[in-house]
Amino acid sequence: MVTEMDQNINIDDVDTKMEKKSLIHCTDVNVFYDDKQALFNVDLNINEKEVTSLIGPSGCGKSTFIRCLNRMNDVIETCSFNGSIIINGQDIYDPEIDVVELRAKIGMVFQKPNPFPKSVFDNVAYGPKLHGRFLNKSDMNNKVEDSLIKAGLWDEIKDRLNEPGTALSGGQQQRLCIARAIAVDPEIILMDEPCSALDPIATARIEELIDELKVNYTIVIVTHSMQQAARVSQRTAFFHLGNLIEVGDTGKIFRSPDNEQTEAYVTGRYG
Repeated sequence: MVTEMDQNINIDDVDTKMEKKSLIHCTDVNVFYDDKQALFNVDLNINEKEVTSLIGPSGCGKSTFIRCLNRMNDVIETCSFNGSIIINGQDIYDPEIDVVELRAKIGMVFQKPNPFPKSVFDNVAYGPKLHGRFLNKSDMNNKVEDSLIKAGLWDEIKDRLNEPGTALSGGQQQRLCIARAIAVDPEIILMDEPCSALDPIATARIEELIDELKVNYTIVIVTHSMQQAARVSQRTAFFHLGNLIEVGDTGKIFRSPDNEQTEAYVTGRYG
């Protein structure tokens, strides 16, 4: 059944043919906030160097899940986790793992742009300095420039590196946050509704950037916009009430999902 919503979702360019290697393996993931369970036995593999979108109604567990991938939920006292998440063969919940190093390998971009109250340059340089990645100023300058180029921001602000990051427009601030994440050479970039606070023009630029970044990075994006999921992702996972209902190639999820709940959501019958 083709609906008006289907017609508005452009999935002509979604590539479902190339086989990708799984980088992240999640098995029996359960998350609790005190005695309330937020995720139920989630099994999900995420492929390297492609974009996976997480969709579903508000409160369905998308953001909780994405924060499991870099252990951001650890900072919530009432939150507990059980299950297994293996990244590059490493159990990221192993007690021996260095969480600081883990988060350097897994960049995070939040819903609202959150540049530090520092200059543009210092925003990007912060992570490499923190992790002791560079010994001289020349290397640091090169890393800042390279990160801003990859974030599609260099040409716009190369003469404004000493200005506060907070002085940039909303879309520029979000790309600055992406440059900050890239600067520590992550393998994975997590994006939790990165365009929800942006106007349509800035959103389009971020979506173009995501398409460019997937060549070098594995990207997981939480989005409320099914149109955005269709535009940017190769695989889509649908969550509902803390359960992973269905995951598959984005084209298939939107054209011919296997699950009735998925079909009802993507065709707009509930949401």
